[in-house]
Amino acid sequence: MNVPADTLAIALTVNGEAVQANVPVRQHLVDFLRGALGYTSAHLGCEHGVCGACTVRLDGVPVRGCLTLAVQADGATVETIEGVTASGELADLQAEFVARNALQCGFCTPAMLLTAAELFKAGAMPTREQIRAHLSGNLCRCTGYQSIVDAVDAVLKRRAA
Repeated sequence: MNVPADTLAIALTVNGEAVQANVPVRQHLVDFLRGALGYTSAHLGCEHGVCGACTVRLDGVPVRGCLTLAVQADGATVETIEGVTASGELADLQAEFVARNALQCGFCTPAMLLTAAELFKAGAMPTREQIRAHLSGNLCRCTGYQSIVDAVDAVLKRRAA
Protein backbone atom coordinates (compact mmCIF):
# COMPACT_ATOMS: atom_id res chain seq x y z
CA MET A 1 0.00 0.00 0.00
CA ASN A 2 1.27 3.47 -0.86
CA VAL A 3 0.97 5.76 2.17
CA PRO A 4 1.90 9.46 1.92
CA ALA A 5 5.08 10.36 3.83
CA ASP A 6 3.30 12.51 6.40
CA THR A 7 0.82 9.74 7.30
CA LEU A 8 1.10 6.30 8.85
CA ALA A 9 -1.14 3.28 8.67
CA ILE A 10 -2.44 2.26 12.08
CA ALA A 11 -4.59 -0.58 13.35
CA LEU A 12 -6.32 -0.37 16.70
CA THR A 13 -9.48 -1.38 18.50
CA VAL A 14 -11.92 1.39 19.40
CA ASN A 15 -14.84 0.50 21.64
CA GLY A 16 -14.52 -3.15 20.64
CA GLU A 17 -14.34 -2.51 16.90
CA ALA A 18 -11.22 -3.11 14.80
CA VAL A 19 -10.13 0.07 13.02
CA GLN A 20 -7.52 0.55 10.31
CA ALA A 21 -6.69 3.98 9.00
CA ASN A 22 -4.02 6.16 7.52
CA VAL A 23 -3.52 9.08 9.88
CA PRO A 24 -1.41 12.21 9.75
CA VAL A 25 1.62 11.63 11.96
CA ARG A 26 0.89 14.75 14.01
CA GLN A 27 -2.85 14.17 14.45
CA HIS A 28 -3.97 13.92 18.04
CA LEU A 29 -5.93 10.89 19.16
CA VAL A 30 -8.95 12.97 20.14
CA ASP A 31 -9.06 14.57 16.67
CA PHE A 32 -8.89 11.13 15.05
CA LEU A 33 -11.63 9.75 17.30
CA ARG A 34 -13.91 12.73 16.70
CA GLY A 35 -13.20 13.47 13.05
CA ALA A 36 -12.50 10.13 11.44
CA LEU A 37 -14.59 7.85 13.65
CA GLY A 38 -17.38 10.10 14.93
CA TYR A 39 -16.80 9.45 18.64
CA THR A 40 -17.61 12.92 19.89
CA SER A 41 -17.68 12.31 23.65
CA ALA A 42 -14.02 13.18 24.06
CA HIS A 43 -14.05 16.96 23.89
CA LEU A 44 -11.39 19.45 22.91
CA GLY A 45 -11.08 21.99 25.68
CA CYS A 46 -7.70 23.53 26.39
CA GLU A 47 -5.68 21.36 23.97
CA HIS A 48 -2.82 21.42 26.50
CA GLY A 49 -3.80 18.45 28.71
CA VAL A 50 -4.93 20.68 31.56
CA CYS A 51 -8.74 20.50 31.50
CA GLY A 52 -9.16 16.75 31.08
CA ALA A 53 -12.13 17.03 28.69
CA CYS A 54 -10.37 14.85 26.12
CA THR A 55 -9.82 11.89 28.46
CA VAL A 56 -10.13 8.43 26.90
CA ARG A 57 -8.78 5.02 27.92
CA LEU A 58 -5.73 3.70 26.10
CA ASP A 59 -5.14 0.04 26.96
CA GLY A 60 -7.27 0.55 30.06
CA VAL A 61 -5.47 3.64 31.33
CA PRO A 62 -7.00 7.14 31.17
CA VAL A 63 -4.97 9.43 28.92
CA ARG A 64 -5.36 12.92 27.55
CA GLY A 65 -6.45 12.52 23.94
CA CYS A 66 -5.10 15.98 23.08
CA LEU A 67 -1.59 14.99 24.20
CA THR A 68 -1.59 11.53 22.65
CA LEU A 69 -0.95 11.13 18.95
CA ALA A 70 -3.19 8.78 17.00
CA VAL A 71 -0.11 6.89 15.78
CA GLN A 72 0.73 6.13 19.44
CA ALA A 73 -2.49 4.10 19.60
CA ASP A 74 -1.32 1.72 16.87
CA GLY A 75 -1.95 -1.80 18.16
CA ALA A 76 -3.78 -0.50 21.24
CA THR A 77 -7.30 -0.64 22.59
CA VAL A 78 -9.07 2.70 22.96
CA GLU A 79 -12.29 3.21 24.89
CA THR A 80 -14.44 6.31 24.89
CA ILE A 81 -17.51 6.84 27.04
CA GLU A 82 -19.59 5.50 24.13
CA GLY A 83 -17.92 2.11 24.50
CA VAL A 84 -18.02 2.13 28.28
CA THR A 85 -21.71 3.08 28.18
CA ALA A 86 -22.47 0.20 25.83
CA SER A 87 -20.76 -2.22 28.22
CA GLY A 88 -22.87 -1.02 31.18
CA GLU A 89 -19.74 -0.70 33.33
CA LEU A 90 -20.73 2.73 34.62
CA ALA A 91 -24.52 2.58 34.32
CA ASP A 92 -24.98 3.13 38.05
CA LEU A 93 -22.63 6.11 38.08
CA GLN A 94 -24.28 7.61 34.99
CA ALA A 95 -27.70 7.25 36.64
CA GLU A 96 -26.36 8.88 39.80
CA PHE A 97 -24.98 11.80 37.75
CA VAL A 98 -28.46 12.31 36.30
CA ALA A 99 -30.20 11.96 39.67
CA ARG A 100 -27.89 14.49 41.31
CA ASN A 101 -27.69 16.89 38.33
CA ALA A 102 -23.94 16.27 38.29
CA LEU A 103 -23.77 16.50 34.51
CA GLN A 104 -25.15 20.02 34.03
CA CYS A 105 -23.91 21.11 30.58
CA GLY A 106 -22.30 17.71 29.96
CA PHE A 107 -19.01 18.95 28.51
CA CYS A 108 -16.85 17.45 31.27
CA THR A 109 -19.10 14.47 32.01
CA PRO A 110 -17.53 11.79 29.76
CA ALA A 111 -14.06 12.49 31.12
CA MET A 112 -15.32 12.72 34.71
CA LEU A 113 -16.98 9.33 34.36
CA LEU A 114 -13.89 7.67 32.87
CA THR A 115 -11.68 9.22 35.55
CA ALA A 116 -14.04 8.21 38.35
CA ALA A 117 -14.06 4.65 37.01
CA GLU A 118 -10.45 4.32 38.12
CA LEU A 119 -11.59 4.75 41.72
CA PHE A 120 -13.94 1.80 41.31
CA LYS A 121 -11.14 -0.38 39.94
CA ALA A 122 -8.92 0.43 42.93
CA GLY A 123 -11.36 -1.31 45.26
CA ALA A 124 -10.64 1.08 48.14
CA MET A 125 -13.10 3.39 49.87
CA PRO A 126 -11.66 6.87 49.32
CA THR A 127 -12.70 9.84 51.41
CA ARG A 128 -14.51 12.75 49.79
CA GLU A 129 -11.21 14.66 49.78
CA GLN A 130 -9.52 11.75 48.00
CA ILE A 131 -12.34 11.68 45.45
CA ARG A 132 -11.84 15.42 44.87
CA ALA A 133 -8.08 14.94 44.50
CA HIS A 134 -8.59 12.08 42.05
CA LEU A 135 -10.96 14.13 39.90
CA SER A 136 -8.92 17.33 40.17
CA GLY A 137 -7.42 16.91 36.70
CA ASN A 138 -10.87 17.27 35.15
CA LEU A 139 -12.31 20.77 35.10
CA CYS A 140 -16.02 21.51 35.25
CA ARG A 141 -16.96 24.91 33.89
CA CYS A 142 -20.40 24.73 35.52
CA THR A 143 -18.77 24.21 38.93
CA GLY A 144 -20.80 21.09 39.53
CA TYR A 145 -18.06 19.60 41.68
CA GLN A 146 -20.20 19.07 44.77
CA SER A 147 -22.78 17.07 42.83
CA ILE A 148 -20.07 15.14 40.99
CA VAL A 149 -18.34 14.18 44.24
CA ASP A 150 -21.73 13.30 45.78
CA ALA A 151 -22.51 10.99 42.84
CA VAL A 152 -19.12 9.25 42.92
CA ASP A 153 -19.24 8.89 46.69
CA ALA A 154 -22.78 7.43 46.62
CA VAL A 155 -21.87 4.82 44.00
CA LEU A 156 -18.64 3.88 45.77
CA LYS A 157 -20.59 3.29 48.98
CA ARG A 158 -23.34 1.37 47.20
CA ARG A 159 -20.83 -0.87 45.42
CA ALA A 160 -18.97 -1.51 48.69
CA ALA A 161 -22.16 -2.58 50.51
